[in-house]
Amino acid sequence: MTTFADLGIRPDIISGLEALGFTAPTPVQEQIIPILLKDPVDIVGLAQTGTGKTAAFGIPLVQLCTPDSRKTQALVLCPTRELCMQVARDLNAFAKNLPTIRVCAIYGGASIDNQIRSLRQGAPIIVATPGRLHDLMRRKEIDLSAIRSVVLDEADEMLQMGFQDELNAILAQTPADKHTLLFSATMPQSVASISRKYMKNPLEITVGTRNAGSENIRHIYYMVHAKDRYLALRRLVDMSPDMYAIIFCRTRQEVNDVADKLGKDGYSADPLHGELSQSQRDYVMQRFRSKSVQLLVATDVAARGLDVTDLTHVINYNLPDDSANYTHRSGRTGRAGKTGISISIIHMREQFRIKEIESKMKRQFELGKVPSGHEVCKKQLLHKIETIKNVEVNHAQLAPFMEAITEALADLDRDELILRFVSQEFASVLTHYQNAPDINVTEKGRGQEGDYKRQESRFSRQDRPESRFSRQDDRERVNFSRFYLNIGEKDGLSPARLIGQINDASRSASIKVGRIEILDHTAMLEADSQFAQKVLEAFQGLKINGRDVEVKTMDAPKGRPAKPAYPGRSGAKPYKSSGSYKPSSSGKPYPSARPSTSAKPYSSTKPSTSGKPYPSARPSSTSTRPAAPARPASAGVPRRGKKKPYSE
Repeated sequence: MTTFADLGIRPDIISGLEALGFTAPTPVQEQIIPILLKDPVDIVGLAQTGTGKTAAFGIPLVQLCTPDSRKTQALVLCPTRELCMQVARDLNAFAKNLPTIRVCAIYGGASIDNQIRSLRQGAPIIVATPGRLHDLMRRKEIDLSAIRSVVLDEADEMLQMGFQDELNAILAQTPADKHTLLFSATMPQSVASISRKYMKNPLEITVGTRNAGSENIRHIYYMVHAKDRYLALRRLVDMSPDMYAIIFCRTRQEVNDVADKLGKDGYSADPLHGELSQSQRDYVMQRFRSKSVQLLVATDVAARGLDVTDLTHVINYNLPDDSANYTHRSGRTGRAGKTGISISIIHMREQFRIKEIESKMKRQFELGKVPSGHEVCKKQLLHKIETIKNVEVNHAQLAPFMEAITEALADLDRDELILRFVSQEFASVLTHYQNAPDINVTEKGRGQEGDYKRQESRFSRQDRPESRFSRQDDRERVNFSRFYLNIGEKDGLSPARLIGQINDASRSASIKVGRIEILDHTAMLEADSQFAQKVLEAFQGLKINGRDVEVKTMDAPKGRPAKPAYPGRSGAKPYKSSGSYKPSSSGKPYPSARPSTSAKPYSSTKPSTSGKPYPSARPSSTSTRPAAPARPASAGVPRRGKKKPYSE
């Protein structure tokens, strides 16, 4: 078996590793450490979370530092303050026996004055977030001219969080002869472009399969209706009484909502998101690490970099917007050779997302069945009984009271005592799950105990001869509003994703949607005006592909069907006017600023006297010019290469 000494690591550093409990190097450490210690080169390291990447680059950084110099020689960039603090703690632990090697952590949310004082004392190694480091560079409080090594840890997440400009500014201030190390769990196109731009002939080292998750993690998804998502979460938590998990949500508001519900229902849960102050985040993490809190409800950004051991589960309350983030989420469990379970709670419209993630990770997901109320109660009862059986009894302490206890319980036989005990301990659980329905959804869209019957679909056989166009015209007219988004196809947006987001946020599928237009970087959709506020709230706080989603609304033409018929199609009927909608006398679908009574765009038998397809700026009734001769029957037929004279 390979040892740390075999890799060329100094004894004083090895003693620090042994104090941390490190006995042997991991595969990623075996491959990277000897290369960096012998002849530092640019390296792209692809390995999953929990494989020992920090030690793989941290140990060489500590060993190669010149102890007599106060200048900054190594820089580690991390996407979040949690990861920054964790990496700084690890490097300080590696350098425990090297007092001249100082590691300085630079991150937002903490006093910048204290960080400036620390930098002025000298810091051979700086671990920083891009935003705070860039701020200090603008203040001229940091000197990167002596940098020999730059590490981009979790590079994919840094780009996704929008740190591209800061990275460019920081790397531009570093020496050209430095060597750059890039570490990531996934290798999206954006990370590949970073390696091409800032690295010189990088050596790619991959541990495991590229973009794949850990082999020790079991992936399960449960399909329910969107409104039953929290009910499914409760049952899954109750089925695993010893669960120690992170629950991932999409937005800060959702984190607060889920954590509040869990707290009210008697679970030990805390929220973690970007709006918490640094002291609040530290307090939450201290409680979670000490296992005073069983469940941590968090956003992707807040949870990145958390170094928590022994997590049994990761629960995706909502799937991440970017499929690559699933790898980072699931990597929180199954670390250091242990096994873990990654659970996803989805609804029917998200099935394609599961297939997408399966394809990228090259892993097969299991379709699980949300347990019934009876199964949950049985599991809880047996777990409590097993806990009671394993309790250590101090007979000496209880001996003085045994006579009184025996006398008080003398009237109860064994079965009666058991029933009273169960009623006392499990009254709330039994009440909650009494007559609990089956909330599983099959591919047909109903629970297995639901009332779905194929032969009783809403379009019965006897109704089907009716034309689909007549049904279309009989639908209720909808007043639409237009919503403009600052994201598009390049950000992974699709019509299904837009509609799914609206349905998830509104917890129903009753909001009618009209046209959807998706360009490269922008999108437009039409939705029922009476639900405009709900549509706006659906995208509030949402981040897709690292960009904050912004939505602006504008009223669209009113009074048309949710799916407009197209004029000229065989069988289509003209729109019926309803409410305030009235066609103009000119025959145009919307009134003109100066209507003309002589021109009709759809008329071929009575051409206008002006000979123009559209109303002239000068009405023909006042013109002194002689009337133009009638055009032949083919006058309105468009010719190749010419603009059509009539709208279709």
